[in-house]
Amino acid sequence: MDNAISNTSPLLYLFLAGILDWLPKLFHEIWIPSAVIVELTAGQDRGYDVPMPHAYEWITVIEPQHIPSEWLALDLGAGELAAMSLSLEYPNRIILLDDMLARRAAKAAGLRVRGTLKVLLEGKSQGLTKRIKPHVIQLSKSGMWISDDTRQRILSLAGEIDDD
Repeated sequence: MDNAISNTSPLLYLFLAGILDWLPKLFHEIWIPSAVIVELTAGQDRGYDVPMPHAYEWITVIEPQHIPSEWLALDLGAGELAAMSLSLEYPNRIILLDDMLARRAAKAAGLRVRGTLKVLLEGKSQGLTKRIKPHVIQLSKSGMWISDDTRQRILSLAGEIDDD
């Protein structure tokens, strides 16, 4: 089983879809930098329903030692920068990211990137659910933007393209 480092959005969207508990079933360890906690706390302070990492014993807070200066010029959040930097320091870990710019930068740096939708596919392949379509719908309702093409591709990969 792989180890992972997560940014804010996968934690948030999996929480809102009611399947955050899949992460410790799919990954041996899940690390986050404290910048992710800061982002989630800011959401909570604004009245949003967000997961609070201290409530999950399987989440460990680890800080990166260095953030590459070239990433500072990108339009990325503090959580993304810290999670990506931590992933550079531990390249055998998978990084969970949803933002397209962050994903491109992470892949360009040679990092192993997965997004929330890939977590759904892995959950199905591991028997955590029989169908991902209801979760994809819930993610969209929760504010995750999923293009029609991406939705169709994910459902096709899950064997659910003709599933009503």
